[in-house]
Amino acid sequence: MSRSGADLALLLLGGFRSLVDAATAELAARGHEDFRPTHEFAMRAIMGGADSASDLGRRTAVSKQAAAKTIAVLVQRGYVSTEPDPSDARRNRLQVTPLGLEVLREGEAIFEELRGRWERTLGAAELARLEADLAMLVGDDAVRVDAPGWVAHDPSEQTP
Repeated sequence: MSRSGADLALLLLGGFRSLVDAATAELAARGHEDFRPTHEFAMRAIMGGADSASDLGRRTAVSKQAAAKTIAVLVQRGYVSTEPDPSDARRNRLQVTPLGLEVLREGEAIFEELRGRWERTLGAAELARLEADLAMLVGDDAVRVDAPGWVAHDPSEQTP
């Protein structure tokens, strides 16, 4: 059976949704029922240097207003903190909190578990081939949200 380009796009989207929905449900089961995928994208962009609603909006392709709302939610829930910028008192700096780092690390562990399920279903060689083929087709830049891809440790502890 021949598939169309739209079918391919829907299959890729379906794979993404399958993983993200399962990860979101598992995070909720682990006590983070208030966490959404957009929160992860925002926190990764903040870790990558986004320091204002305007900058976060540019990096995540949403409006400044949407970015400001996301920041407010993340601050209220304790995932992000704001503090005055020492070089410009008119600005606040955004920083991912230890709780934010914890939920990101938990999310990464969950995605590893989900990847393991796919590997058991497809086989290690087939999954490796799928990943290699997708990486070749989309390239590294297409999957970035302008931030680190792995948060196994506190980024502030990294040495340059």
